[in-house]
Amino acid sequence: MRRFILFAFVITLFSAGCAKEDQYDAAKQLVADEVLIKDFIAKNNITAVRHSTGLYYTIINPGSGSYNYTTNTVVNVKYTGTLLNGQLFDSATTGTDIPLGQVIDGWQIGIPLIQKGGKIRLIIPSPLGYRNMARGSIPANSVMDFTVELLDVKN
Repeated sequence: MRRFILFAFVITLFSAGCAKEDQYDAAKQLVADEVLIKDFIAKNNITAVRHSTGLYYTIINPGSGSYNYTTNTVVNVKYTGTLLNGQLFDSATTGTDIPLGQVIDGWQIGIPLIQKGGKIRLIIPSPLGYRNMARGSIPANSVMDFTVELLDVKN
């Protein structure tokens, strides 16, 4: 009986430890990402604004118009996406239609900061990106650096 109780106790401790490791703490990750982003900005002489969400951005060209974005808005964009080490993980060199409601939070926050014809650089902390999930060549908890040119905005 002692062995059973000891075994059950060990299993319970092990399970509790695993459960804690599996929990994702977005606020804690954002703090870690903030250190990486600030270092990246300083090393690369980037002038960026910090959004209240933790997104950093630089408006290269604001574009023109006064479009009010919704999650149903479709944006036509050219973009490049890299990791902070410069590794390119995605790009679209010709206009690509993307529904704003189907992209990562960093884009949903950043794209509406410009209008048609605008261009923006978005440095996206992982809680506003793919969080703790790897996607293709993007490791879990990765900060992403996008340059996005907004060619058109559609309903």
